[in-house]
Amino acid sequence: MSDYTFAFETSTTHPGFLKAPPLAGRPEARFVVAGIPWDGSVTNRPGARFGPYQIRRASHMLCDGVHPLWGISPLEQLADVGDLTLPNTSLTSMREALLPQVARLIAAHHVAWLGGDHSVTLPLLRAYRAHFGRPLALVHFDAHCDTWPDHFGEPSGHGTWVHEAFAEGLVDPTRAVQFGIRSSASPEISRYVADRGGLIYTARDLRGLESSTQLATVLKTVRERLLAAGGPPVYLSLDIDCLDPAFAPGTGTPEPGGLTSSQVLTLLEELSDLNFVGMDLCEVAPAYDHAELTSNAAANFVWTYLCGQARRG
Repeated sequence: MSDYTFAFETSTTHPGFLKAPPLAGRPEARFVVAGIPWDGSVTNRPGARFGPYQIRRASHMLCDGVHPLWGISPLEQLADVGDLTLPNTSLTSMREALLPQVARLIAAHHVAWLGGDHSVTLPLLRAYRAHFGRPLALVHFDAHCDTWPDHFGEPSGHGTWVHEAFAEGLVDPTRAVQFGIRSSASPEISRYVADRGGLIYTARDLRGLESSTQLATVLKTVRERLLAAGGPPVYLSLDIDCLDPAFAPGTGTPEPGGLTSSQVLTLLEELSDLNFVGMDLCEVAPAYDHAELTSNAAANFVWTYLCGQARRG
């Protein structure tokens, strides 16, 4: 019986991220990839439940080489637990079912989570907060600030998780950094993180800045902020719609004027020395993709993150 229980996971040869073996075959793996195929909380186009499979499929192009900057691969330390089995229609039930599975995995492994819509990040942060016993620092790539207090009258969804994480004490607002924000919102929503002591680098702020030299001031400020106060554990949440739709059309709520793939890769590479404890990549919706642009970018971002963490040792 395969761990890959969903019918849309069609690969029967190398289903894992980077063709990694299942966790049962490498239980001592330092790094684990796990899918969270949930998109019951989107406000625009659905389909992110199919993201984990497509990201894995795209990652198979990266399985036989090393990172071009660091000369390292995480593959020998990597396993893939497959997609977690979760309720399909109830956000509350999904989060309740997800928490114990997350707790078991993060107790033994450094996990990269493949969403799914962005509502999955809140229960992940709850599990990490409980595991570390302190609020986390947060690096958040997104077109949207995700600080709305509700979703058109519903209390929680894929655009409320930052607001909820602050309210629950899961994240220290003064150790939160957002990259790529550009969607329309009222000032009290779009400035929510900055008004509580965090940093926001909008897509407009970052226009024309791609190399490590061009981003040096941003990188220095972020590193100093996140290494202060004893270097708290840092969580990375990357919504693929941080990219301009030219680089990632396959997502539920595309916003023009976004980041380039090069900008995101530079930021991931240059900040890889931070005390990262886990990451998620959300909102890949393959039905709206073209030429696998979105899934290829997503796979490369997760691979780059894992290579950076393997390099940290």
